[in-house]
Amino acid sequence: MAFPPLRDIMPKGLLWRTMLIIALPAALVQLIVTLVFLDDHWRATSKRMAQGVASDVAFLVELYERNPTPETFADIQRLAYEPLRLEISLEPDKPLEKARCLPSLSVIDRYFRTALEQTIGDTIWYDASCPGKQVEIRVMTSGGVLKALAFRDRVQARSGPLFVTWILGATAFFIIVSVIFIRNQVRPIVTLATAMEQFGKGHDPGMYKARGAREVRQATHAFFDMRARIKRHIDQRAQLLAGVSHDIRTPLTRLKLQFALMEPSPEIEAAKRDLLDMERTLQEYLTFAQGQWSEEAANTDLSALVLEQVEDARRSGAMIDAVITPGLQASVRAAAIRRALANLIDNAAAHGERVRVTAAHNGAQRIIISVEDDGPGIAEELYEDAFRPFSRLDETRTKNSKGVGLGLAIARDVARSHGGDVLLARSDMGGLHAKLQLPAPLAV
Repeated sequence: MAFPPLRDIMPKGLLWRTMLIIALPAALVQLIVTLVFLDDHWRATSKRMAQGVASDVAFLVELYERNPTPETFADIQRLAYEPLRLEISLEPDKPLEKARCLPSLSVIDRYFRTALEQTIGDTIWYDASCPGKQVEIRVMTSGGVLKALAFRDRVQARSGPLFVTWILGATAFFIIVSVIFIRNQVRPIVTLATAMEQFGKGHDPGMYKARGAREVRQATHAFFDMRARIKRHIDQRAQLLAGVSHDIRTPLTRLKLQFALMEPSPEIEAAKRDLLDMERTLQEYLTFAQGQWSEEAANTDLSALVLEQVEDARRSGAMIDAVITPGLQASVRAAAIRRALANLIDNAAAHGERVRVTAAHNGAQRIIISVEDDGPGIAEELYEDAFRPFSRLDETRTKNSKGVGLGLAIARDVARSHGGDVLLARSDMGGLHAKLQLPAPLAV
């Protein structure tokens, strides 16, 4: 039978790994100490105590055998009770053995029985399995069975269970204190990881007080510095794009006005088409460069948003079948998701005659929005190439001649900024199947 690798059975969280590093060696040390104590002290002490009681019983039996009379037994009975703490009685007509409360003897009980057999002989019977403060010893004598009741604290050392109890209590206290302190050390790391994840998805977690160990506080301050630099870069890029957009659109507008005032001709119409392509290309460049940072996430009805994009595409002449689960809710940047859906649906409508759009929960805290077409599709080895900015795969999807190859790149950028992704596959309709995955709670 093959055992799984150690890395597969080790806990994954930092808290439990740290607990394993601290608690496991401590528990092993406690276990070794306990076993050594029990073997070297408790069992040895109990064995010596058993031998002492066996010697006392053998001494009483020897005294009685020298003069087995009722007067002698009465004297021995008083001697046994007062200094030796043994209660003895004589049962002339009873058998040596009787039924035990439990069928087997413990290790300490076997020590005691061995001591009795070595001191008195084989004609003994011993039982410590019945409840109570005393154990029973029966010895065959010439006057019948001599029954001796000895207190358990004379036969067994009581320090063993007490020691084990203290060891277990100390171990539990140590583990509880370790859990409290380790949780306090892990919590700042979890807070930092959550803030980094939110910032990576486009949410601004804001500033918070750095806590924890020196290294954790150092990492937190480094994250704050990185966040400030990235936000400053984004602001500068937004200002630059706004200036570029204004500076380029102004001459384009003048050109459009000049063409409108000129006498119509084939050359003028061709120039107008080139100008329109230039304006559309510029808009796609700016859309891709702006990214998704200027919008805040909010709880959005994705079902209504998808249906809205489907209706817009239908008004443009696309033939679309839609199967949309109502009530799909998620915290997203609605304008960015709308742009991604528009890119996927327009891309499918441009390369196929019919398009199918579905939106539903997949049961694993994911909302899947699928866009399929019946076009020529894309070869599987070119799926990742299709996501590269400015990538053109017209040799495989020749129907589309417009665009600059940013539609899928923008859609994946939007999905990943929300913690999701866009995946490509072969559609049952024969063309391309684009799946937009977005994280969402199961309860919608």
